[in-house]
Amino acid sequence: MNDAAQRPPLPDRLSVDPRSPHHVAAVLEHDIGIRLNDTERKDVEEYCISEGWVKVPAGKTMDRKGHPLLVKLKGKVEAFYR
Repeated sequence: MNDAAQRPPLPDRLSVDPRSPHHVAAVLEHDIGIRLNDTERKDVEEYCISEGWVKVPAGKTMDRKGHPLLVKLKGKVEAFYR
């Protein structure tokens, strides 16, 4: 119960990639869940609640630098702490 009081508020846009300007390490220390159109997704790399999209890996496809290629999926996005 005390843990909930110490969690930072979830940002509108968050990325798990440390190179991104939307990467917030303090938020990512906690377990975060993402729902897209009322279905929980576990493979989300980046999300934006206000614009209504998430980015997920496109299978096993990698770019030339070894990072996964991402596909943008649109819909109703909800972020929450587990």
